[in-house]
Amino acid sequence: MILPPPANLSGYREQEKGRKRALILLKNAELYAPEYVGKRDILIEGEKVVKIAEEIHVEAADDLLQVIDVSGKKVIPGLIDQHVHVTGGGGEAGSSSRVPESNLSDFIKAGVTTVLGMLGTDGISRSLENLYAKTKALTEEGITAYMITGSYGYPSVTLTGSVERDLYLIDNCIGVKIAVSDHRGSNLTVEELIRLATEVRRGGMISGKAGIVTIHMGSGKKRLTPVMEALQESDLPVKTLIPTHVNSRSPELLEDCIEFAKLGGIMDFTAENTLEENVIEAKKIVDLLAKGVSPKSISVSSDAFGSQPRFDEEGNTIGLTYLTSETLLTMLKALLSLDVPLEQSLMFFTSNPARAMGLEGMKGVVREGADADLVVLDEKTEITHVIARGKVAMKDKEVLMKGRFEL
Repeated sequence: MILPPPANLSGYREQEKGRKRALILLKNAELYAPEYVGKRDILIEGEKVVKIAEEIHVEAADDLLQVIDVSGKKVIPGLIDQHVHVTGGGGEAGSSSRVPESNLSDFIKAGVTTVLGMLGTDGISRSLENLYAKTKALTEEGITAYMITGSYGYPSVTLTGSVERDLYLIDNCIGVKIAVSDHRGSNLTVEELIRLATEVRRGGMISGKAGIVTIHMGSGKKRLTPVMEALQESDLPVKTLIPTHVNSRSPELLEDCIEFAKLGGIMDFTAENTLEENVIEAKKIVDLLAKGVSPKSISVSSDAFGSQPRFDEEGNTIGLTYLTSETLLTMLKALLSLDVPLEQSLMFFTSNPARAMGLEGMKGVVREGADADLVVLDEKTEITHVIARGKVAMKDKEVLMKGRFEL
């Protein structure tokens, strides 16, 4: 447990010599936490934010204190990407169509300090063992990475023999992945979805984790009906089920999600590649808000390193590409171009996914006692600095934190 600094912050020199914890002091930040706070100084000790005030003065040994003046810039929480194929996705067009693995710098450049890794269509050559190792590696290298078990298929592939055991025994496993209303899924019944979600719910409770079901939504004719029926026919909390790609399918699926949001659920949008494409998607968010959907019911993820296939009418793959987490910042810019306030737009990438992942108050916020994950934006909403778990990962647009084998 990190103790708060003394009120006057005096005596830090001797304290820090004993503790040997690095201090970072951000000066003159326009702080969005994600709500607008105003001009503040932010003090980071180790991996935590320990002080936020209008003015902070610190005495500490030169080798323990780094002061960064961010005058004229905005400081926001580190972005959370809750849908990433960190080991690479794809495979819909054979082995040569498997997407490459992610690198640490891919996330730093995107301002992403927390990721949730998962499998996709291919749950065979892309194994859970590899997923676990990759998320652990990303955490060792400097960001925070979680995983979910399962893939598109049902019964779910697991590491320990059951989804519930995976949640309890795998330290960074917080849920399961499944595909619904998609020709690549297993067409599981409503009863099977309830059974799976109940197992996740129970595993989450006994392990002290979120216990979530990330539901890949396809373009199938049933749309969100299986999800809504699972909620109606069970006692599952709505927060257990998180449908994703809801914006990428059909207007009818988005209409279904309005009722889902009214129950208190969080629907997950998938960011697109270009600013123009994301403006189209951002307009869908604006429309949902105008229809009374709470901004707390929307999150945005990237589907990074997962394949972006295009299918013909017979289900054949006719095109394939992949994106990175940098699409999140492009989506943020798209929202701002539509006059969605920054403090509201940021919720979709910070506090909302943090709540969905059971990390509320620790991730997705800038406050005393929270993890020191911060991003600095200039007047053009470009990233200039990234701090991940209390370490400077990007400074003046130069990536400092890279994976072990990155050149």
